[in-house]
Amino acid sequence: MNELIFYEDIEVGYELVSPGRTLTEADIVNFAGLSGDFNSVHTDAEFAKKTPFGQRIAHGLLGLSMASGLIMRSPGISLHQGIAFLGMTWDFRQPVFIGDTVHVVQTVSSKRPTKRPGLGIVIYDSKIFNQHGTVCQEGNLKMLYMMRNVVTPAAE
Repeated sequence: MNELIFYEDIEVGYELVSPGRTLTEADIVNFAGLSGDFNSVHTDAEFAKKTPFGQRIAHGLLGLSMASGLIMRSPGISLHQGIAFLGMTWDFRQPVFIGDTVHVVQTVSSKRPTKRPGLGIVIYDSKIFNQHGTVCQEGNLKMLYMMRNVVTPAAE
């Protein structure tokens, strides 16, 4: 039987590795439609040939969005008692191209309890890798977790 994973169960150095996912042209078209970002570097093959990338690239935020979904598909993540995304720092290192297969590696870099009883914050170092092992995007994600053992302050 699988047990739920609470704040107390997560240790610094704990690593999650997502499955892979191949970026398609449909992903770019759908993201452009959803976001309203029809920048030519994403949507115009002839224009994109003249850029330093030589071809169309995925929206940076599309890569980040894909990473979010991939993280949720990581083995055992459904057992995690993370309840809120609190923020992030993020860098876009290399483009993601149509046909690239990406996956995410997350490592717990730090954690701390909050002032509110029963909750803790976990910081993940996160990296999106392409099929060549190149880091395309990376940063820190801050998540709020429930604690298994809630200690409430004594009434005065």
